[in-house]
This record gives sequence, C-alpha cells and structure tokens, in this order.
Amino acid sequence: MSSTFGRLLRVTTFGESHGPAVGAILDGCPPGIPLTAEVVQRDLDRRRPGQSAVTTQRKEPDKVELLSGVFEGVTTGASIALVVRSVDARPADYANLKDLFRPGHADYTYWKKYGVRDYRGSGRSSGRETVGRVAAGAVARLILSSIGARVQAYTVQVGDIVAEKRDLGFAEENPVRVPDREKAPLMERAILAAREAGDSLGGVVEIRADCVPAGLGDPVMDKLEAVLAWGLMSIGAVKGFEVGDGFAASRRRGSEMNDRMTPGGFASNHAGGILGGISTGEPIVCRIAVKPPSSIAIPQKTVDVEGKERDFAISGRHDPCLCPRVVPVAEAMTCLALADALLRQRAIEPWVKKLEDPLHKARA
Repeated sequence: MSSTFGRLLRVTTFGESHGPAVGAILDGCPPGIPLTAEVVQRDLDRRRPGQSAVTTQRKEPDKVELLSGVFEGVTTGASIALVVRSVDARPADYANLKDLFRPGHADYTYWKKYGVRDYRGSGRSSGRETVGRVAAGAVARLILSSIGARVQAYTVQVGDIVAEKRDLGFAEENPVRVPDREKAPLMERAILAAREAGDSLGGVVEIRADCVPAGLGDPVMDKLEAVLAWGLMSIGAVKGFEVGDGFAASRRRGSEMNDRMTPGGFASNHAGGILGGISTGEPIVCRIAVKPPSSIAIPQKTVDVEGKERDFAISGRHDPCLCPRVVPVAEAMTCLALADALLRQRAIEPWVKKLEDPLHKARA
C-alpha cells in the first residue's frame, strides 16, 4: 500500500480511522529550522473534527507529539516523527457494516485488492488519515516561509453556490472557510439543510501560493502541476484538479490565454503561475473538486460479501460537507509539493550559477 509522497522531502503517513493513533514520518527536512509542537498544532486545530455544526461531531483534540528529528527547538536533519493519539474512536459504530459494501466508499475495492478491509470508519481510506499530512505539511510550510512563500486554501463552491469574491482574510472567519461575505452564510445554510435531510454536499476548494520563486518544477515527467495534482488528487475525497484557468482554457483562443510578459512581469496569469511545468514567479492557483461525503443517513441498498442485496443505514458521526476540513489538507499537500520542488531546485543551483557565470561563458 502506497503511503509515501515526495522525492527529496518525503512524507509517509500511518494509522487507521479508529486505531490507537495516526501520524507521519517526514524525511529530508533540512536542519536548523525552528520547530515546536505548537507550530504544528495550529494547522491540526484547523483540520480537527467537531469545530462547528458543518463538520463531524467526533471529539478528537488531535494533540501532536514530536517524537524525533527536533533538538533544542530546531530540526536536526533526522527523520521527524509526528504522532496523534485517538481518544474518541468508536469502532462499535461500524459493527453492522462489517460484511457490507457501503456505496461510494472504498470497501469493495480494498476487499478485492487485499482480501481484507478495515471496516472501522474506512481504516486507511478514512479522512482521518489526513492528520499525518497536515502535521507534515506544517513543517513544509516553515521551509517555504524561509523564502517568504505563502500558501492558503479556501472554499469557493458548495453545491451550486459559487463564491465570486476573494477576501482571503475573511476565509478563516467563517466555518465554511469561504472568502466571500455574501456567499458564506448561504453555503453554511445549504450544508446544514443537507445534514438535516440526512444527505451531504460536494464543493470546490481553491489553493493559492504566493511569492513562489520562478524556476521550481522538473519537466518533463515531474512538472510542477503534475506533482501538485499527485498530492492533491491523493486526498481521499478529491475527484478533480485544475490549475490556472483549467478546463475553461479549452474554450479560449490563444490570444486570450497567453500571459504576455512585460518589463515588470506577466500582464495576466491564466496559466496559474506554471509554464512548461516550471513556476513563473506569479501566484500559483489551482482548484480541486471535492465529492459529497458518501456516509449519509438516508437508508440505502447495497450487497454484502456474499453478493446478497441488503438494506442498511449508516450511523455514527460524519461531515455533511468536506470542504471546510479539506482546506488545511489541501494547504498541507501544496506545501509539501512546493517545499520538495524547492529542495530539488537548490540541489542544482550551484550548477545553474556556474553556467550563468561570465567567466564560464567566456571559456565556453
């Protein structure tokens, strides 16, 4: 089972939804970066359950423990182990689903691939797996902040309600994390109505990375947008990815899509900050489509492991819309992808500077 992401900066997550703990091992982090549990906790608190009425009511404090890789407040260059203990696991909530394949879940596919599955809240395919991603992403955020780069994600669509404004400061002031003061309450009401009806809603999360230097990304097979897609599409509920104008680019002419260069930089950013798989220095903007949660209270039909049709209803505590809690996960995967790209670029910079040296050019 693949649980590792990255090339130089590598994160491996571990743990199951209703197991004793979840977490991550982060390899390749440079030494000397100031790091405390409190810094990691800030991002975990944004992901944890029970934050508001629009999220699952599972009560997990998600307190992180730094087990290795940090000494006297700074990273040492060794593997960083981050663990979060589960305190509100209720595997008994899933006992009636032990032999059933829930619609929309990974029950059937895991069973066909491995011959065994963890039915306790979906095991590794649960959203709780993302705790390790967010913890490791907090460290990657520190690597990016050392060069002034910033990453923020926010909800831009819930159901058919679309945010039209980008007030990024407001995004963290409402439970849905919407950067639009007019649409935020509409989205919140839609989510609560879906929960009341025993149903759920999907949406779209946008991610923006500012002050990312030009030159990051490794064409041809490791283009920066391909690495971002790898990280963001690996989030369990994500079913689509686009960068810049994305699918809207298919409806434009080249004269509309091309980002003209000027002495002061690019005049537009339809490409979303990436050209030829390499960052341009403009803001990197991408979006992910988040499916509606599959765990709904409405009675459904399915089949069991013997192929017999069964009626069932899902109990337990579930999100009516995943977007608010996907936001910090999307930020984490973007930070990990960009920090990895930054470290890979630093590995070749001495050679690039040598090629740019006037004396080298004269000798050539």
